Amino acid sequence: MKLSPQWIRDFVELRVDDRRLAEDLTAAGIAVEAINGSGEDTVFEMEIGTNRPDAMNHYGVAREASAIYDLPLKPVQPKLPAASSKAEFAIEVAEPDLCPRFTARVLHGIRIKPSLEKVARRLSLLDQRPINNAVDATNYTLWEMGKPTHAFDLDLLEGGKIMVRRAQEGETLKTLDGVERKLTPEDLVVADARKPVALAGVMGGFDTMITQKTRNVLIESAWWDPVTIRKSSRRHGLHTDASHRFERGADFESTALSCDRVAELILESGGGELQGGVIDVVAKRVDLAPVALHISEVHRILGASLEAREIYRILSKLGFDVMPERGGDADFTVRIPSWRLDVEREIDLIEEIARLYGYDKFANTLPAFAGAVIERPDAEKDAKLRSFLLGLGYNEAVSLTFISHEDAEAFSDSPVVELANPISEEASIMRTSMVPGMLNMLAYNLNRGVDNVRLFEVGHVFQAVDRGAAELKSISLGATGSAIPPSWNQASRPISFFDLKGDIETLLRAFQYDALCYDSQTPEYYHPGRSSRAVMDGVCVAQFGQIHPEIAAKRKLRQDIYLGEIYLDRLYKHPLRTARYEALPRYPAVERDFSFLFPDSVAFEKIQQAVGALGLRELRSFVPVEIFRGGKVPVGKYSILLRATFQSGERTLREDEVADWSAQIVKALESLGGGQRT
Repeated sequence: MKLSPQWIRDFVELRVDDRRLAEDLTAAGIAVEAINGSGEDTVFEMEIGTNRPDAMNHYGVAREASAIYDLPLKPVQPKLPAASSKAEFAIEVAEPDLCPRFTARVLHGIRIKPSLEKVARRLSLLDQRPINNAVDATNYTLWEMGKPTHAFDLDLLEGGKIMVRRAQEGETLKTLDGVERKLTPEDLVVADARKPVALAGVMGGFDTMITQKTRNVLIESAWWDPVTIRKSSRRHGLHTDASHRFERGADFESTALSCDRVAELILESGGGELQGGVIDVVAKRVDLAPVALHISEVHRILGASLEAREIYRILSKLGFDVMPERGGDADFTVRIPSWRLDVEREIDLIEEIARLYGYDKFANTLPAFAGAVIERPDAEKDAKLRSFLLGLGYNEAVSLTFISHEDAEAFSDSPVVELANPISEEASIMRTSMVPGMLNMLAYNLNRGVDNVRLFEVGHVFQAVDRGAAELKSISLGATGSAIPPSWNQASRPISFFDLKGDIETLLRAFQYDALCYDSQTPEYYHPGRSSRAVMDGVCVAQFGQIHPEIAAKRKLRQDIYLGEIYLDRLYKHPLRTARYEALPRYPAVERDFSFLFPDSVAFEKIQQAVGALGLRELRSFVPVEIFRGGKVPVGKYSILLRATFQSGERTLREDEVADWSAQIVKALESLGGGQRT
């Protein structure tokens, strides 16, 4: 938002230069992000908080400056000529809850022409295109005092009256941007006796706009319900300067003043006469409840002793009506001005006092604290896994905790937690799986030319439980691209299922367990032949693998994507493995190879379990070395070369012992339907 410091100086006689003014406003919470231009062409680039529509104009910022420098604030006092006759124009408000106040003025015999040089120049400084003296008068008033107004061509309003009502089903309105808009009963409109002529608080109508033929004008200034304006603005995809302010709450008491200011500017440049007085329809008052202020609470919150007269000065300069209380619980009763809808509680007043007094004047102190830092129960496990993942080449990322219904159905079967007020359909429920977020992050990188990506995210998934929600901690992994980067001495190799499996095994080895096995019972969104579950002591603690090709194609992922999910709520039931020193063996190891044929139905897990059940204390490892299918191997079977390593820490093994153990292994493998190859 752009504002002119020279315009601000119209209302307060500042003795500081523009740069100092910008610094002091920023320190008080009215942020000046940049200063452009010089002299009378200087412009402030402002960043005004959404809760401060009162400061989104020159007079509002001048009010802040008057409080900062303790200077008088000049009032806006339009000078209007005497009215020529009584105003005869009816205004009817059918929706008083949505439009508590509607104010209007009538001008006759004006001439539409370019605005005065001062008005046009100031609007141009703010990147507002001058149009004509009537339209520019409404825009000038908006930027001067923050109140949106609208000017109608009075002769184009049918029936001699204005009505504020809800739109009727099937009605349309061509707005000033030339777009024909279909209205619904949820829209609030300004209408004449026959048709809508403006979308209330958002944009005026094309058919009643000011043109070169206009001679008589109706100036309108109203107060609209913020929620209604926000919904209409979103529904029609229209965000205007007017809706931006009405959505946040305009000044209820400024409707008559803003009408007078617009009338003054039009009459000054276009001549004509004022017909009658102001037409002010107040359906109901919008009064803000007074707030009790305790000096002791000001001191407690701010940690400094401010004199009562300084508190009175700051609040009075900002427009608050401060009344001392005698004999009551509070020191002051503060009446809230009509333009400060954001102030509702005592703490809001204390914030106003603090920012105008100056945050830099408060001593830097730490809050009082008794006790000690308590480490979270899983902090050590979290740190261990993070350290391992970073060491494996993964980068930590964070995704949105909301997903769509479609993603929830595709990647989880848990009951969902619906959001009461979602920002969009794509983010309407709490995530039941971290997979959608990981896929989105991987796609984001791939779409920007980053082909080698390894990410992990630590977070929670949510599922509905009774009347509440359960939060389950998880880790998601995502990898795509090259497992080995290309080099002069080796070729690049893409990431495979076994690379991801190795990473999962590394993470799980950090925990103590009795048995860890892998099976292929994975969800449908994984590739059926390239995915697996990790089952630790009978409980699934992880699943991982390549994403299903159909899922990848639907999301337009142009590379093979590998995902991993680790369920920390289950894994953390196991303690971390304690590292123990073990001396290198003094006695030699003995290896024996076994070549077997097995049916495809026999997985290595069964082979490993059968050999483990023998309880051979000296068996140090039992691993597959080669797997072969095809050739002379019958269909439905595979050939596997297994290697057993025997070793004792107490003595050298004898040949007969090794032969006996080997025989036991052969017998166990044959019991699974395997046949030893000769």
